[in-house]
Amino acid sequence: MTATTAATRTAAAAPITAVTARTRALLGAGTLAAPLFVVTVVAQELTRAGFDPKKHPLSLLSTGDLGWIQITTFVIAGLLAFAGAVGLRRVLRPGRAEKWGPILIGAYGIALIWGGVFVADPAFGYPIGTPEGAPPSMTWHGALHGIAPAAASVALLIACVVFARRFAAERRFGWARYSIGTGVVGLALTIASFPAADYRLMFVGGALIWLWASAVCADRLR
Repeated sequence: MTATTAATRTAAAAPITAVTARTRALLGAGTLAAPLFVVTVVAQELTRAGFDPKKHPLSLLSTGDLGWIQITTFVIAGLLAFAGAVGLRRVLRPGRAEKWGPILIGAYGIALIWGGVFVADPAFGYPIGTPEGAPPSMTWHGALHGIAPAAASVALLIACVVFARRFAAERRFGWARYSIGTGVVGLALTIASFPAADYRLMFVGGALIWLWASAVCADRLR
């Protein structure tokens, strides 16, 4: 092999290495999204004065003097999840979920960012000094914030089904069952939280699905 030929092959291989490294970085970001979000929320729920995880939805952590912590968490976790979606787009070709899988995970990331940009209204006695019950009227940013949890939940529930079909086609039936089971249990806990008047059930149901999305990124990272 001549020096010229070797140099040509090295140059041709360089872009492939760069793309692979970039894709791994994107999937790594997606892997970190949900653990970062869940750990930060739990830490705040356990330490924030006046916050009751049963009575208060996690979005209320965005209010008050320390609300910037949860706002930042929403945005950073959303950016990480969206990066993971871009990484998934690169590694799922060809096959099922190659289009809608990344789109749905990306929508979940955008919903998290949306939830941070548009802040919830104080309610149900939080922050301390806020009247009990729902606010008599919603601000424009509070109304827009309400779109985020619904959009994220719908996107991830559909993603569970889309990726289950992908895993089944790959004959990875354990992952297919994990995907469907996560969606079913997450939805059941969310629905149960309303008659039980317990936001902890909603948080656990959401956390299961958020962590599933990160697990999918981690799986493709390997």
